[in-house]
Amino acid sequence: MSPAEAPVAEGDGPVRPSGLLDVLRVASVVLDDRGHIVLWSPQAEELFGYSAQEALGQYAARLMVHDQHIELVGKLFADVMRTGKSWAGAFPIKVKDGSTRLVEFRNMRLLDDHGDVYALGLAADQSTVRRLEQDVALSERIVNQSPIGLAVLDSDLRYVSVNPELAKINGVPAEEHTGRTLHELLPQMDTDALERAATQVLETGQPLVDRPTVGRTPADPDEDHAWSVSLYRLEDAMGTVLGVAISVVDITQQYRAAVEAEAARRRLALIADASARIGTTLELDRTARELADVAVPELADVVAVDLLEAVVEGRPSTLGPSEPAMIRALAVRAEHATDAIRAADPPGELAEYAPDRLVTECVRTGRPIVVPQVKDDDLPRIARSPEAAVLLGRAGLRSYLAVPLIARGEVLGALDLKRTCNQAPFDEDDVLLARELAARAAVQIDNARWYQNARNTALTLQRSLLPRHPPVTTGLEVASRYQPAGAASEVGGDWFDVIPLEGDKTALVVGDVMGSGIDAAATMGRLRTATATLAALDLDPAMLLEHLDKITSGLDQSIATCVYVVHDPHLRQCRIANAGHLPPARVCVGRPAELLDLDTGVPLGVGGVEFSTTTVDLGPGDELVLYTDGLVETRRHSLDERLDDMLALLDDPARPLEEVCDLLLRRLHHPDNHDDVALLIARAHALD
Repeated sequence: MSPAEAPVAEGDGPVRPSGLLDVLRVASVVLDDRGHIVLWSPQAEELFGYSAQEALGQYAARLMVHDQHIELVGKLFADVMRTGKSWAGAFPIKVKDGSTRLVEFRNMRLLDDHGDVYALGLAADQSTVRRLEQDVALSERIVNQSPIGLAVLDSDLRYVSVNPELAKINGVPAEEHTGRTLHELLPQMDTDALERAATQVLETGQPLVDRPTVGRTPADPDEDHAWSVSLYRLEDAMGTVLGVAISVVDITQQYRAAVEAEAARRRLALIADASARIGTTLELDRTARELADVAVPELADVVAVDLLEAVVEGRPSTLGPSEPAMIRALAVRAEHATDAIRAADPPGELAEYAPDRLVTECVRTGRPIVVPQVKDDDLPRIARSPEAAVLLGRAGLRSYLAVPLIARGEVLGALDLKRTCNQAPFDEDDVLLARELAARAAVQIDNARWYQNARNTALTLQRSLLPRHPPVTTGLEVASRYQPAGAASEVGGDWFDVIPLEGDKTALVVGDVMGSGIDAAATMGRLRTATATLAALDLDPAMLLEHLDKITSGLDQSIATCVYVVHDPHLRQCRIANAGHLPPARVCVGRPAELLDLDTGVPLGVGGVEFSTTTVDLGPGDELVLYTDGLVETRRHSLDERLDDMLALLDDPARPLEEVCDLLLRRLHHPDNHDDVALLIARAHALD
């Protein structure tokens, strides 16, 4: 077995040799007390050029020393032999080829078991020794003055040495590192990962370069720092594994800059996302939910969107110093199930917050309120009630932020943000981001609020202008419905009416004013009034539409469609005139439902076109169905297909009319439809 392959043993057993002596090529020479060579190593043959046969027995001074130095060498040899003091130094030696070589010596006296005295000389080429000394000095200087932290771990991953910079980074004196493991020295670091990496380097010999790691050391136990760590396996000249060298570069500034850049990128992405996702409709509740959805989980893990009740009702929202805040939660969103949800006000419910509550202060002052580190004493001022405070404490509320929702100079409410468990506390950047998000969302919420108020006003007007209960008429049973458009759409101008006439006759009207909002509702009211007035004159349906056409032309270029029907129970007939409206459906006993074949005519307000009257039979048990286009028109289906669907639903003439109305609305009118619906169904009865 070669020396390099000798086994490593525990305790006092043999260990693998170091390669340093092989680098130095240390020669051994032994002289007797007369100065003759008695031992000559192979390294001596290499260093001085003489073979053992040539050197053994020779007087060393004559063989190896120049004549001018023989006397000095003799004196040095005598001192070593007499006093036993070792001598060390460099001396010029004559080698076999006649040249001179400067050799570094270590000379010492030896005694054998017989008391005989010998001199041992250990010699190495001085240039080799000086080169190694320079390398060691340079390495030591570099290591000690390096701005990079350096350390050596043994094969058990315990510190052997560290330089001053690493001692400074770790916050532990260099001497206290020796013999300790990474985990023992740096408990706040992810030392398991570092030790796995070091073990891999020991086993494979492949270095790991620029491995980033983040953590805290005793030098700064309250702040995270970042380092780039590189690991290299250490071997001696014989290939023996000595351990692992570690270099540590502090990259905290770059890490923090990268974190800030990433945070800025995420903030911009969040704002862009908010611009695209908030305000997709003019529904107040939906807009609030969109804001909450954007804020979770990027900004907080529990979010509530609260509006002042006065704002919801369209009243001024100013609060005095001692006034409580009446707040209506519009949306609550959480990233995961938590008691903080139970502490929040359920969406849609009205809650009173005392003057000392933080959200009250937020909406009163119009300024953000932030509690970076929530303590137990803060919970009563955050929660609405003591019960809610207990739930927030149980949820592990860590940080709180309330940001006012301000639009057009008016405080609408607050964006309520909570972070629980192990999340980082809100900082200044979070406050800026929340304010920007709240400012953008507040405009959309304000738009939705005013639209909702305007829509409610129009809807109130619309409903007030329609008959609440159709009058009882001779020979007809009547049922009706008015269904406003979806919450995201304005109220239209659809209307219906049932007008008793002389001679037991009844006028049935369904119409649709083009446009939406209060103007459409007001125009509808004027046309309904005009229709009722003209109907009392017992005009022919076509003539009545001509008068309505003239009236409509004078109403700010308004356009409307209308179908006007006069039912005569004695003749069992209906006279019908149509002004650009969808045709009524007739359901006769024993026959499938059908659309009446009428002259469609032009809408009211176009002017200059005559209308025509069509007479159709309507016997006892027969039904006439009048409706507006909101019942059957959709963007995904053709009108013919939808009309066929309506006729298919009119398959039972004996079904109660109220049930027929509900069936048609349920099956044909989608809640998100952007148009309202007026529906009027009349069933003929025989006269007594």
